[in-house]
Amino acid sequence: MTPPIVLAITGASGAPYAVRLLHLLLAADRPVSLIISSHGFRLLQTEMDIGSSAELRSAVGAPAWDANVTVFDDADRGASPASGSAASAGMVICPCSMGTIAAIAAGTSRSLIERAADVTLKERRTLVLVPRETPLSVIHLQNMLRLSRAGALMLPAAPGFYHRPTTVAALVDFVVARILDHLGVPQTVVPRWSAGHGTA
Repeated sequence: MTPPIVLAITGASGAPYAVRLLHLLLAADRPVSLIISSHGFRLLQTEMDIGSSAELRSAVGAPAWDANVTVFDDADRGASPASGSAASAGMVICPCSMGTIAAIAAGTSRSLIERAADVTLKERRTLVLVPRETPLSVIHLQNMLRLSRAGALMLPAAPGFYHRPTTVAALVDFVVARILDHLGVPQTVVPRWSAGHGTA
């Protein structure tokens, strides 16, 4: 059985990235352990009118959700993503608030999301953090550098333009495609760069 990818959603702006990422993970038939913080739920409501797990299930497709998604309460630090003995195919926090980054960098593990990220680092698994903040303070940069040195991959929600996007959805897909690449999930939603020929 394929181990799940742990997907956490926190309160930084960028709900469309999270929803699209979940949709494409399910389209790839990948099991997902889903954790949404209280601020993550507020974000989904504010930016996409998704007010509950049930509404998120409808947004990404109920059959695929039922086949592949396991939801965990962020307050349950005893859930399986909190244990290094529970197999996983890595973790992504999308979007990742600066508060979450600070907590992971400090190793405080106050929530399941923070503990799962701590476990991902200690087990030397892939940890992708998708911050969406601007401008960045020295504290933000120092925390991100500390996590990068500890093995996390910092993947800011900063879309490129060389594929000449014409919609917001195309900008979202650019970032999500890069996340999927680093999780080892095949994707074809964004053309790849071909030197001398633009996109290909």
